[in-house]
Amino acid sequence: MDEGFKDTPKHVAIVMDGNGRWAKARSLPRLEGHRKGVEAARRAVTFASDSGIGFLTLFSFSSENWNRSPREINDLMGLLSWYLRSETAELHKNNVRLKVIGDRGRLTNDIIDLIEHAENTMEENSGLTLILALSYGGRQDIVSAARVLARQVADGALANDAIDEALFAKYLTTGGIPDPDLLIRTSGEQRISNFLIWQLAYTEFVFSDVLWPDFQVKHFREAIDEYRRRDRRYGATIDSR
Repeated sequence: MDEGFKDTPKHVAIVMDGNGRWAKARSLPRLEGHRKGVEAARRAVTFASDSGIGFLTLFSFSSENWNRSPREINDLMGLLSWYLRSETAELHKNNVRLKVIGDRGRLTNDIIDLIEHAENTMEENSGLTLILALSYGGRQDIVSAARVLARQVADGALANDAIDEALFAKYLTTGGIPDPDLLIRTSGEQRISNFLIWQLAYTEFVFSDVLWPDFQVKHFREAIDEYRRRDRRYGATIDSR
């Protein structure tokens, strides 16, 4: 563990934004920006694992990203396939556990097989839990959980008044995972873009102007330093705690 972080966030979520702009600024194809983005993701995973962060969620492909051009989607799926094939053994060796959240119904069978193989390979690991949000949307997550609960109520398996926030959270795709303490978004944009809407209720946000491919360990450290300076009151005043 990095001794420099005494109040390390247990769960960090990152919106990895800016690959396309990074490539455009260099007159390169968007694919090259996404490739460099994979390298940045590798750095972030390594740093999180070494720093004692328990959970790292990377917003890899949103439900809205399906609206991009077929060529770019193809390129992104190709990179995802390559990442899963090339990184599974290394992640496993480093005791990382993998969980993928999102709508797998829109993914191809070969990618689903790679995801399941990676998850099963790392299932018993006890280090960093790496969560990849693929074909994920926060609203979709909430609606899916509500449908499951509504079905249970309709079937008589669950009383309506038994549903509270804690129970509802268990039916989200992140059930059993603590809510993020820190959200980092790169590229200067300041919105959550339908990412973990329920889970980010009391998360600290840090927005970085750095484009994702340029996101280095020092930038991750700076975000955690900023997080450590925050006073997390969860709606209470300082005097009331």
